[in-house]
Amino acid sequence: MEAINKFNGIVCPLNRVNVDTDQIIPKQFLKRIERQGFGQFLFHHWRFDDDGNKREDFIMNQMQYEQAEILVAGENFGCGSSREHAPWALLDYGFRVIIAPSFADIFYNNCVKNGILAIRLTEAEVSEIMEKAKEPGYRLFINLKDQDITDRKGFAADFDIDPYWKQMLLNGWDEIAVTLNLEDEISSYEKKAESIS
Repeated sequence: MEAINKFNGIVCPLNRVNVDTDQIIPKQFLKRIERQGFGQFLFHHWRFDDDGNKREDFIMNQMQYEQAEILVAGENFGCGSSREHAPWALLDYGFRVIIAPSFADIFYNNCVKNGILAIRLTEAEVSEIMEKAKEPGYRLFINLKDQDITDRKGFAADFDIDPYWKQMLLNGWDEIAVTLNLEDEISSYEKKAESIS
């Protein structure tokens, strides 16, 4: 998993609330067994019409957001099922950071487990970012270590994150990596257990 500390990127404003995991990645695209390749299906029913053509009225299809790496959305983002494919699709598409007033708990945990920094801000702060993100090339600058977000136009906000998830993201660790960091202790325990039996 790629570590994240200081990060800046173009912002894409998705001004919708209660975006569920089936909207993020529709169920018919969940047949892959690897984590890669889901980005092409992200928000499929919103991005494409029935013939597979890009919908001009969907925000992510606008040229100014093609290189966006930060998604800003409305409250209760990631509700619905617990499918881990939703953060896989977001990450594979290119989003490293998602900002919203609130997230579904399981979705939030799936994000941070997969290297996406999910940030909760107030509704007023999210609204301000969405308004500013209408301007082409609008960027946010995020410092995970200091837990703050700024832009070059006077916006500044602090955010909270559980110390455990912060450590995981700063180091680029997933749960397997955490286990491997304890390899010496595990080996010592196993040797001790063998000598007792």
